[in-house]
Amino acid sequence: MFSSLIAPDAGAAPSDARERFLRLLRTALAERRFQRLLLNRHEGEDASLERLTVRDIELRGERALSFLWRHKTKDVTKNHPLDEGLALIDGLLGRDFQQAHLDTLGEEVQLRFSRKGKPLLQVGKKAGAGAPAAADGSDSEADADGSVAGSAPGGHDRAKPRELSTGSPFWRDLGVTHELKGQPALVPAMARKWKQINKFIEIFGAAVRKAGLDEPGTPVRLADFGSGKGYLTFAMHDWLRAQGLAPRVQGVELKQDMVALGNAAAARHGLEGLSFEHGDVRERGDQPLDVMVALHACDIATDYAMHFGLRSGARIIMCAPCCHKEIRPQMTTPAALRPLLQHGIHLGQEAEMVTDSLRALLLELMGYDTQVIEFIALEHTSKNKMVLAVKRPQDPTPARRAELLAQLDEIKRFYGLRSQALETLLRVEGRLEPV
Repeated sequence: MFSSLIAPDAGAAPSDARERFLRLLRTALAERRFQRLLLNRHEGEDASLERLTVRDIELRGERALSFLWRHKTKDVTKNHPLDEGLALIDGLLGRDFQQAHLDTLGEEVQLRFSRKGKPLLQVGKKAGAGAPAAADGSDSEADADGSVAGSAPGGHDRAKPRELSTGSPFWRDLGVTHELKGQPALVPAMARKWKQINKFIEIFGAAVRKAGLDEPGTPVRLADFGSGKGYLTFAMHDWLRAQGLAPRVQGVELKQDMVALGNAAAARHGLEGLSFEHGDVRERGDQPLDVMVALHACDIATDYAMHFGLRSGARIIMCAPCCHKEIRPQMTTPAALRPLLQHGIHLGQEAEMVTDSLRALLLELMGYDTQVIEFIALEHTSKNKMVLAVKRPQDPTPARRAELLAQLDEIKRFYGLRSQALETLLRVEGRLEPV
């Protein structure tokens, strides 16, 4: 653990606390345990500057430190080589910023300067019930089972990394955080929502990397249909920007008040490349995209969203379906399954499984690697299924395409299905004719 590196030596002068903090920072970076550095209590010349967040990133195969300067009306990101970034941090501590909070995979370290300039150091382990709360609340919220994020089963010292920071000021506009003792902290009632947001970003990030969209500076065009209050829309924009990418993120929502809320927050914090507009995916004209997201679109709205993603050339399609109404009334129960499907709840679950399996097959036919996965555990939400598709470099071979079409037809025959919305949309375009 890092505490052994900075434990006060007998007779050590108090001013050594600053050097011990910097030594800990360098060690965390060297051992790949660094998560985030937050500098606040700004007393520099620029009165508009509120805080600085530093993250470890890779640029063209080389590690770098990404500095996100949070101003009252805008955010500015600058990337520096490791040595240059460390030198910059060294110059800021105790001069421009009077407090620093370092998150590593095992510990939280707080450096603050008194009014007389005396540096004071505090170190705490993340794991265990006695661990101090993180300054931004992002690593200390209770999970659904009552455990604390960062605790491993059996009490082992293992932190649970989070992709996002509640230090981002827009979370307060969305009601996710509030100010507690002068620091941003997670609103307790939002703990489960925060867990869901981070789980989504974990999946999203893996898809971005698999799709080859993670090269620094890459423009990423993304549409989030049914964006609602914008939790995930803001989160995706924030994550993409933190990776050194150039996001162009658009939330599309039917409720005008949600559109106004999102645009106001984006403008207030100077979030370039993030906007919200009123609209419906079923009435959307063609729009080139890299990522198409649609969560909890009701019934065949999910099929229209997937179809839009295909038309737009999206390399990533992410849908969490809802309200599977189209297939269920068409289904005729196969004789072997009648004892199982005589119960309404089982028939409904079967209809959901069949619908999403057909969607996954159709996306694979269109040249995507497709998975149907659990988005978030059932104790958090019953709408926990996601269809995730990432474009492959090559379309399926004629033999594989014929196999997939045969599987599609066999499932429809087995359940007596006449139509499925995504299949119908693709057949109208002539994209499902046998090769």
